Parts: sequence; structure tokens; C-alpha cells
Amino acid sequence: MGIRKKTNKNPPVLSHEFIIQNHADIVSCVAMVFLLGLMFEVRLVHSLTIMCQLEGLPEESVVNHFHHGLQDVATVFFYMLVAIIIHAIIQEYVLDKINRKMHFSKTKHSKFNESGQLSAFYLFSFGWGTNILMSENFLSNPVNLWEGYPHTLMPFQMKFFFICQMGYWLHALPELYFQKTKKEDIPRQLVYIALYLVHIAGAYILNLNRLALVLLVLHCFVELLFHVSRLVYFSNEKRQTGFTVWAVLFVLGRLLTLSLSVLTVGFGLSNADEQVLDLAIGNFNVLFVRITVLATICVTQAFMMWKFINFQLRRWREQAQAQPVKPKKPQAPKSNQWSERSKFQRS
Repeated sequence: MGIRKKTNKNPPVLSHEFIIQNHADIVSCVAMVFLLGLMFEVRLVHSLTIMCQLEGLPEESVVNHFHHGLQDVATVFFYMLVAIIIHAIIQEYVLDKINRKMHFSKTKHSKFNESGQLSAFYLFSFGWGTNILMSENFLSNPVNLWEGYPHTLMPFQMKFFFICQMGYWLHALPELYFQKTKKEDIPRQLVYIALYLVHIAGAYILNLNRLALVLLVLHCFVELLFHVSRLVYFSNEKRQTGFTVWAVLFVLGRLLTLSLSVLTVGFGLSNADEQVLDLAIGNFNVLFVRITVLATICVTQAFMMWKFINFQLRRWREQAQAQPVKPKKPQAPKSNQWSERSKFQRS
């Protein structure tokens, strides 16, 4: 799939500008190598076939479940390439056209592109994750979040969801180069990407996929509202109602995240029968791991609240500066007042 930006100059082959302009074509060629390999051998990776009785069916049915393994690294790398291609398609055929019509400044241009890309991703993730939660009935009873741990076996949709999540956030690393991100913005982006990768990959490896799925759906909904509100704000700066709704849901989301984490890891897993470290069966339910998981979640939520408070203070400060200052009414000079008073006394 050819994706090229229209330019009058042809940069030298293999130069930085050449790679940036044609990175989607280059990545597409690399992805084709993976697809050619699948033509010769197609098999399920880390799968397990289970005979079970499905509700409403008189006979047993075959259900395929999956677990994580080293071969997932290649799968994540492939979907990282797919994410780069999709990123380029959205950028050129949607966001660039809107940018040309709206004539944004350089600052708004970069923020609009960021919110446009993340809005599409969070919308897709929220819809997909909600569908998995409904189909697997994880929300019907909170006990399902920790009952039967370790949850080493996952349905296809759940494993594919986590693979795509890790692939997307890995693709954000080369996008810093492809999108010519400013040097002062790179540290912030790296922290942002690292937090996602640590939490998603950590939950995937520690077999805490059910808790991670619920928290990701909640987080994606709140972040989706923020980036949609920012897109609306760029089109009309008077429309700021979305930020107010997002601020309330953001705080509630942090409280709900902490509550579910403490309930699952602090109470549910701590009362489980098997509390032993067993790498063979994927059991990480020991005190050290539980404390590490809870500490990581708590520190992350505190960091997000700190960033949220700074954002709100900066926003209120900007609104205060934008309000016009009312001119004061001119007062009569004191000398005139005393002169009028002396005239009155003389008369």
C-alpha cells in the first residue's frame, strides 16, 4: 500500500527525509515478509484445545484457549508494523486534510494530530474491550477478577487484544522519529509510552489479564473523552464543557482503579488457597509480587493525579488571563473636591 506525501523535492535515497516521507511504504514491505511466511505455515501460537459444554448446546464443543509465550514477541512486532501503517493512513487521509482546512498554528497542529490519533485508538480499544467483557461475563461478578487464578488460559479475543495494545504502544517509539517530535516533548512522550508498556506487559506476564482488561476499558473511556474534548476545543475555543465532564470522570476513574486493584490483589489473591511462586503453571501469587503490583499502581495513579492538578491549575490560570479587565470609572481630583467644599462653606 503506497502512502506518499506530495512534495516537489525528491530527497536522497536512505536519507532521513527519505525515510520519514516513505516510512509507511518501507514498513509495508517488512510486513509483507511476515505475511509470506504465513503462506507456508499457519498454526495457532501457544494454543490449547478444550472440550467443554456450552450453554444451550446438548453436545460438547471444542474451544481454543491461548496462553503467553516467547513467540508472542514476533507477533507483537508484526502488529507494531501494522500500527505504523494505520497511523500513516489516518494521518495523511484524515488529519492532514482537516489541518489544511482549519489552518492551525504549529502548536495546535501537533496537539491536534496527537488527539486525533489517540481518539481513534481509544475508541477502538474501548469498544473492543467492552465487547470482550460482555462476552466473557467478567462484570457479572467481581469475584471473577481473581477467582481461579492464575488465569493462564485466555480466549482468542482477549489475547489478541493485549497483543494489539502492546504493538500499538511499541509503534509509538519509532513514531517519535517519523513525526519529527520536538526534543523538549520527547521525555514526556517516553514516560507516557513506558507507563503503558510496563502496566500492560506486566499484567500479561503475571496472568492478571482480567483485572488489566477492566482497568484498560475504564482508562480508555476517560482518555477518549479528553481527546475528543480537545478536538472540539480546537474547532471552537468556547466549547469547554467536555473538559469539565472529563475532570469529574478522571477523578472517579482513579478512585475506581485503586478500589478494584486493592480488592483484587490486596484481598482476593491474598485469600487464595495457593500462594506460592510457580513459574511452570504461571502462579505469581506471593506477598512480594502483590506488594509490587499494588505499589506500582498506586504510584502511577498518584503521578496521574499530580499531572491532572497541574493541568487544571494551568487551565484556570489561562482562563483568568483571558478575561478582559473592566476599566475603572475616573474619579474627580481631590483638589476640585476640596475647592467645591470651600465654596459651599463660603456661601
